[in-house]
Amino acid sequence: MSTTDVTLLHEEIRALAQERDAVIIAHNYQRPEVQDVADFVGDSLGLSRQAAATDAGTIVFCGVHFMAETAAILSPEKTVLLPDLGAGCSLAASIDAEQLRRWKSEHPGAVVVSYVNTTAEVKAESDYCCTSGNAQQVIEAIPADQEILFLPDMYLGLWLERVTGRTLTIWLGECHVHAGIRPADIERWQREAPDAELLVHPECGCASQAMAFGNERTQILSTEKMVDYARRSPKQRFLVATETGIIHRLEREAPGKRFEPVRDDAVCRYMKVTTLEKVRDSLRELRHRITVDADTADRARLAIERMVAIGA
Repeated sequence: MSTTDVTLLHEEIRALAQERDAVIIAHNYQRPEVQDVADFVGDSLGLSRQAAATDAGTIVFCGVHFMAETAAILSPEKTVLLPDLGAGCSLAASIDAEQLRRWKSEHPGAVVVSYVNTTAEVKAESDYCCTSGNAQQVIEAIPADQEILFLPDMYLGLWLERVTGRTLTIWLGECHVHAGIRPADIERWQREAPDAELLVHPECGCASQAMAFGNERTQILSTEKMVDYARRSPKQRFLVATETGIIHRLEREAPGKRFEPVRDDAVCRYMKVTTLEKVRDSLRELRHRITVDADTADRARLAIERMVAIGA
């Protein structure tokens, strides 16, 4: 798509958003041109807070399905639109509510902490939700003698065990993108780019192992904290171990610095289904509206509100 086409679509989308009293929010992994038309770009925690706080009557959620569900639960009086119903999540699909109920029955009295990458039905069976940005604070808010079931991302769970010193019972789920970033990728870049800092998302298959390097060049961070760290760091070169969409945000927020993905193929096929044309059509035709039935929403809301309230 030419620069002129992108500019024209941006103008059309912004005009439609004003007409529809809509706010456009986009995840850090979205296509660059979708990020650029959004009113707010961030990670799951930031987007959840933005959805809860906005005065707009309509939220266009440029992300994946579970994120739009979360917005609909937090703002039931608003219209929440997802531009493409194909925007799913391999991690969210790794556990359903029935599986969680069976797991809970095997661990009576345990506290259930669900990563935000889960369906509304799973959140409704949970005590807390968390994101990578506040998962550590959520775990630390739970009494030390309390058993915790953590789901569904096993790599984030293993990382949490290391940083909190807690023993968690962990569901063996994974994100297809982050699971593909392996310790060998980190080791290679440690050798080949001694001048660079390494920014690693805790969902990565290399995250807990990366901590073992024990050097100041390796930072385990959520996407939002990657942005903040890159802005403040005096370093000029960064290697990024997460979905490649974050590179655009990093380059925009820390201009003049060099950002390279650890793996060029770390691309989420679900995040990338959203295009400018689909955002425009979503606003034009008010599609696709995401709703959550009242009973599920009521049961999920407490866990989500705890997530929004905990952590920076």
